[in-house]
Amino acid sequence: MKEIEELWREVRELSLGNNGNIERLESPPSSLDLLRNFINPNKPCIISNAINHWPALSSWSHHSYLSHSLSSSSVSLHLTPTGLADSLTTAPPSSPSPLCFASAHVQHHLPFPQALHLITSSSSSSAFVAYAQQQNDCFTTEYSALANDCDSHIPWASHAIGAMPEAVNLWIGNEHSQTSFHKDHYENFYAVVTGEKHFLLLPPTDVHRLYIRQYPAATYTYSSDTGEFDLKLDEPTRYVPWCSVDPYPSPENKDEEISKFPLYFNGPKPFQCTVKAGEILYLPSMWFHHVRQSPDDGGLTIAVNYWYDMQFDIKYAYFNFLQSLHYRSTLSPILHEKVTEETSDSGALASSQ
Repeated sequence: MKEIEELWREVRELSLGNNGNIERLESPPSSLDLLRNFINPNKPCIISNAINHWPALSSWSHHSYLSHSLSSSSVSLHLTPTGLADSLTTAPPSSPSPLCFASAHVQHHLPFPQALHLITSSSSSSAFVAYAQQQNDCFTTEYSALANDCDSHIPWASHAIGAMPEAVNLWIGNEHSQTSFHKDHYENFYAVVTGEKHFLLLPPTDVHRLYIRQYPAATYTYSSDTGEFDLKLDEPTRYVPWCSVDPYPSPENKDEEISKFPLYFNGPKPFQCTVKAGEILYLPSMWFHHVRQSPDDGGLTIAVNYWYDMQFDIKYAYFNFLQSLHYRSTLSPILHEKVTEETSDSGALASSQ
């Protein structure tokens, strides 16, 4: 089906460009320009000078300020062995599949000063990597003491969309936390406060390039007594549709990954961008994104994101039709059936950043 590969090319030529860069705006757009030039065409952009008035930009880089402001707050902290939460990993022996979709161990009701210490002290060589990434409108609940440090919504975005955010989330991590490729059913305005976020982006039309398959779900449990993780399959058994591609394979696995996932590695390059402190990324609904981060001088990367409900309109119907098509690559030789066949009912992907 060369028509699908032609679709990748036309989307880039007609709307997104072929240089792999995301358009940058030096100031916030008007609501009309945002709607006309980015939301309606489902096109990302990075906006500078939109949150310069936030006190958070100057205060959140100081650990003492955060600890004092949240001294009486309890938060949720996600723990993983490697910093890869909501991602694929080697499955337990009882699994019907060699890989599973692993969710983090969540430590609830943790005093914030203790959570902050665990984030800053955790690393890939320690017992765990800690990441504050609770995605349940946590900024207005667990972190409400910081409400005056930034806006409750993005005014020009709210006006363009005609609604207030469905959720506002706070993210606090270090350089060891990564988010695997996934998509969200939200219009996402992602504001970086400290550090930097590094995104790989693919438009919804590239869905076949991510090799979405059904994986058994599992969850980490962490024992503070032994300092060890245990990964157990969820009961009852359930399956999660998830992207199979690791865009940064290790050197020893690179050739194997390229042969298994040629549509990703041999197709059009993903869009790349770095969102720096003080900038907002508009990430349109249904766009696939992979995220890494670099910390500030204090070892933290902090961001606030605003999720606005997407319109389940004709574009959503088009996407569902597209992802239902079975597709074999014309870019490579015939591969093993398990590698080339796509899951037709990929469903809604869980969200994580």
